[in-house]
Amino acid sequence: MKISRQHAKSARNAGMQPQMEIVPGRIVELHGLIRRITAPNPGMMTGPGTNAYLIGTGDLALIDPGPESAPHLAAMLDAVGKRLKWILCTHTHLDHSPGAKALRAATGAELLGFGNVPDDGRQDTAFAPDRALRDGDVLDCGAYRLRAVHTPGHASNHLCYMMEDERWLFTGDHVMQGSTVVISPPDGDMTVYLRSLERLLSLDLAALAPGHGHVIGTPHDEVRRLIAHRLKREQKVVGAFSKKNPATLDELLPFVYDDVPQRVHLVARRSLHAHLLKLRDEGKAVEAGETWKLK
Repeated sequence: MKISRQHAKSARNAGMQPQMEIVPGRIVELHGLIRRITAPNPGMMTGPGTNAYLIGTGDLALIDPGPESAPHLAAMLDAVGKRLKWILCTHTHLDHSPGAKALRAATGAELLGFGNVPDDGRQDTAFAPDRALRDGDVLDCGAYRLRAVHTPGHASNHLCYMMEDERWLFTGDHVMQGSTVVISPPDGDMTVYLRSLERLLSLDLAALAPGHGHVIGTPHDEVRRLIAHRLKREQKVVGAFSKKNPATLDELLPFVYDDVPQRVHLVARRSLHAHLLKLRDEGKAVEAGETWKLK
């Protein structure tokens, strides 16, 4: 697979090797103490699959063990041996945390995460961390430190983890490479998500290590791009009301997402709903049953 100019530049900026095709189960050396193992769950929502990040050379930490998967569990166990001490989850969506149960049982590692699992039908309701983390909590692993950064919006219990000395931020689904994340109400909140993106601009970052896709070596540029993209989409929502006002979600959907394949419209509908709720909360739109009206 050829390496795009964007990926090559991103790799140089992050101080790592150029990035090759992501293959599930392959252990990839990324930078210093950091390796990646990708779960075999590629798809429309997960890209090449969910990335698990293995950190350290002595006592090891693993971020996001992914879905329940026997092949992925075997790959992780092969990589960690008897040295895994900590399992950290960014959030409790079904492609990120369910694999923690079997990994913890096999290794005895401590499980950490935000907890407080929302009841929206899209969560790993069995997730129960040994230690709950909150914004600013630091896990001192000796050779490295991981600091929790609460970034709600995609999920209310979403944490990113900052590897402090390296200035790498493990972003889960807060930032994905190659696509934007879905914001699914009621737990997903577009206003909160944009606020959490803005927060990243104040952090001293060298790279973003996303839950799906390649490492991003131009972190602040990428965050600004995502913010601009979301605000541009919001303007398309406002513009769609010029076609029909009031209108239902399904009537607005083809105008707002006319630039994406129709096969993803059902998923995009969730983010459209999140945009409308943001406009409502700002006093710019009114919800009346199944219809929405722009003021």
